[in-house]
Amino acid sequence: MGVSLIEIMPIAAFPGERGWGYDGVAPYAVHEVYGGAAACQRFVDACHQRGLGVLLDVVYNHLGPSGNYLPQFAPYFTDHYATPWGSAINLDGAGSDEVRRYFLDNARMWLRDFHFDGLRLDAVHELHDGRAVHFLEELAHHVDDLSAELGRPLTLVAESDRNDPRTVVPRDDSGAGLGLTGQWADDIHHALHVALTGETQGYYADFADPAALEKVMHTPFFHDGTWSSFRGRHHGRPVDLDRTPPWRYVASLQTHDQVGNRATGERLSQLISPGRLAGAAALLLTSPYTPMLFMGEEWGASTPWQYFTDHQEPELAKAVSDGRAREFSAHGWSVNVPDPQSVSTLRDSTLDWSEVAKGQHAELFDWYAALIRLRREVPAFTFADAPQFFRNGATIRVHRGDYVVLVNLGSYDAAMPGHVVLAFGAVRGGDTEPVTVGAESVAILKTSR
Repeated sequence: MGVSLIEIMPIAAFPGERGWGYDGVAPYAVHEVYGGAAACQRFVDACHQRGLGVLLDVVYNHLGPSGNYLPQFAPYFTDHYATPWGSAINLDGAGSDEVRRYFLDNARMWLRDFHFDGLRLDAVHELHDGRAVHFLEELAHHVDDLSAELGRPLTLVAESDRNDPRTVVPRDDSGAGLGLTGQWADDIHHALHVALTGETQGYYADFADPAALEKVMHTPFFHDGTWSSFRGRHHGRPVDLDRTPPWRYVASLQTHDQVGNRATGERLSQLISPGRLAGAAALLLTSPYTPMLFMGEEWGASTPWQYFTDHQEPELAKAVSDGRAREFSAHGWSVNVPDPQSVSTLRDSTLDWSEVAKGQHAELFDWYAALIRLRREVPAFTFADAPQFFRNGATIRVHRGDYVVLVNLGSYDAAMPGHVVLAFGAVRGGDTEPVTVGAESVAILKTSR
């Protein structure tokens, strides 16, 4: 396809056999059911032999609720702060020098001994640290030193809910930036999701603003000091794209969280048509941001992605299952929520790889591959200059240099002059006559030759 990096969810050992990995309790051990440490090393080596880099998702903001014995040995946790998962990691209290070293050395192990090319840092806004030098800044410094020592680039990408560009501002003596390589930009996902599906519940409500999609096509944060109704307060900070260029922001249409935290784990392919999926892919893969795909997205996988667990204590298992059902009922989801503890929930979430070569799945896969190839070949789709964005009802036009991405989400025809470079759906004309893009179709045009 032309994908250059793959990212795997956390593999730190946890009780039971199956889970998303965010309840790990042994950060230095690879979950044995997956094959253990040796299998992990073989996997990374195999990816490198095929020209693929590998990022590992690591969780430094909490440990799981079952089998977490670290507090028996030292003050690894503090009650001074709270997280959604319980006590916070002790990064700034008494004894925290050794706690920080524990996690700094853990990052070093994955990058040095397992040859990972980078780390995705889970929910860094829950790394509570009141020190002058934040843990993330110290981590970035150590990883930069390790990169120089190993003679290869190493990447740190943050998941952050703060909408703060200082996360990726390079480190300097002023302490203005934390120095991470990149960060997820969920606002881009939210604006695209609302435009594609029309859903406006929960945190999607803010992105029903007609200006939301245009704004995130120009800057990664819709909330950059603006009012967030979901939070009940102002949120975020403006982005200076000269200081933190667009490639530092990771954009997506789907992620494990955004899909798996729906009541039944529906992907976009269960919510919208193949034509809309193709239009969404074109907007993502021609944007100036670093695009990220969710497994199976590239062929419109029909399998859901649901939250699954294998907690060993009956009381914990019941609490998770009951809590999941209660949470979605409170949000008005009148559906049968899959039981996280059921083996069938994992089985239902497993990709059906045979789909890749079938019908519309194959067409969508070829479309993604063509878009990635175009992105590599045409500098206009990766330069930092802001796209020109125009929207007329359900018709979206994004101008990147001499190219136009024309996405028609409506039920009518849209037309403009140009030469068709790529097309998906009902597209006709071009050269001596205007290009007509039919309902729920997309074309990429070159406006000069």
